[in-house]
Amino acid sequence: MTDLAGGCLCGSIRYSVSGPSLCVSHCHCTFCRRATGAAFITWMTLRSGDFVVTDGEITEFQSSPGVWRGFCVGCGSSLTYCHVDHDDEMDLAAATLDDQAAVVPDDHIWVGSMVPWLKFADTLPRLATQHWEHGYPKRD
Repeated sequence: MTDLAGGCLCGSIRYSVSGPSLCVSHCHCTFCRRATGAAFITWMTLRSGDFVVTDGEITEFQSSPGVWRGFCVGCGSSLTYCHVDHDDEMDLAAATLDDQAAVVPDDHIWVGSMVPWLKFADTLPRLATQHWEHGYPKRD
């Protein structure tokens, strides 16, 4: 999957993705839930160089030591997640893609902190924490 585009709710920020995702994960961590105001967020993990902002400017907030979350200052859309210990990759909010059907989730992460009332019928793998401890899924 390459050559994707997307942007924020108000249209002030546009971006392009030129490379394949490493993984697409539903994240259930407490920080992502608070940052998005949702029960989970679906992140598309990319190589940092495969993401380019083509219009506007992403504002960043340091949500915890070494973690930077990018968003649109105009509409508040969550866009990116970056960790300084993994600066060769970044996460992009998959729901901000123009073609959201272009990505298919691989798994659920941080299920140990998932809200108790959320139930999934899918058969995706469920990781207690993040991929950095388990590795990314193998793809054909």
